[in-house]
Amino acid sequence: MVMLVTGATGFVGSAVMRALIDQGRALRVLCRRGSDRSNLQGFDVDVVEGDLRDPSSLVRAVAGCEVVFHVAADYRLWAREPDEIYQSNVTGTLNLLAAAVAAGVDRIVYTSSVAVLGSVDEGRTTGASTTRASTEDTPASLSSMIGHYKRSKFIAEDQVQRRVVSDAWPVVIVNPSTPIGPRDVRPTPTGRLVLDAACGRIPAFVDTGLNVVHVDDVAQGHLLALEHGVVGERYILGGEDLTLEAILAQVAMRCGRQAPQVKLPHLAVMPIAIASQLWCLLSGAGEPLATVDGVRMARKKMYFSSAKAQRELGFSARPATLAIEDAVEWFRAQGRLN
Repeated sequence: MVMLVTGATGFVGSAVMRALIDQGRALRVLCRRGSDRSNLQGFDVDVVEGDLRDPSSLVRAVAGCEVVFHVAADYRLWAREPDEIYQSNVTGTLNLLAAAVAAGVDRIVYTSSVAVLGSVDEGRTTGASTTRASTEDTPASLSSMIGHYKRSKFIAEDQVQRRVVSDAWPVVIVNPSTPIGPRDVRPTPTGRLVLDAACGRIPAFVDTGLNVVHVDDVAQGHLLALEHGVVGERYILGGEDLTLEAILAQVAMRCGRQAPQVKLPHLAVMPIAIASQLWCLLSGAGEPLATVDGVRMARKKMYFSSAKAQRELGFSARPATLAIEDAVEWFRAQGRLN
């Protein structure tokens, strides 16, 4: 059985690739020309060059495959050309899945995101604030999606769900929360948070929270979705809810640094994000230190429940502290904590 993995040069995709190799699977991976392939080094996989935005390049990639794991995505909270995010995450997803269905692929596991799910507001009882976790059924709408990344993933998943109903696409959807761990080469926005904190570049924090999960547990969740998932269903692959303050403290402890002590109101951070984005636009620098969309998203704690995946797939996740530890140690081994 030949399986195709997209995004294997990246963070989550490389973890899925390794998990499948551990099972002895025959793998093919889709890579863009000129992409960083360090995550593929040492592995016996069939590399096919192609681009999600070029449908003709996908025909060879899916030919003869029985299973496709579509993990690749443009995960950026800011881009000079936002249309690039939609081209990869929406158009590219539909291009690949359509090619896979036309080639007779039996099953597709599509990596969406908890970013497409609704947010549960903080409820107040007797003056105390109680934060509840979102589930696969928490209502959401396109208008509630903050930023191009979340909107693109929302549109993509919606289009995939429609094709499952109208054209019987054999797709199972997984929604990872906030993966952290080794081999975050680029790094992703989340990996950059850990790296910046480890290097002492985050002197303060805002009141927000994330659901942290080890990237290798997310990978195992993909395999479980293939084995036990129901076509058309979606499954949150999450771990442990942590405040940003707790995440930064865990990173600091592993680096022998003092954890940030200053809590800033969200309004105080917004001018920094605006200035940072303007500087990147005007100077041609890389990515902003902070983004407007990131500050807007941080106004609510992004907590999620994986109860459905645990119940129906047999999914489980190790403590979030281990994910943070593995991420820090990997960055240290790469010489990136200087």
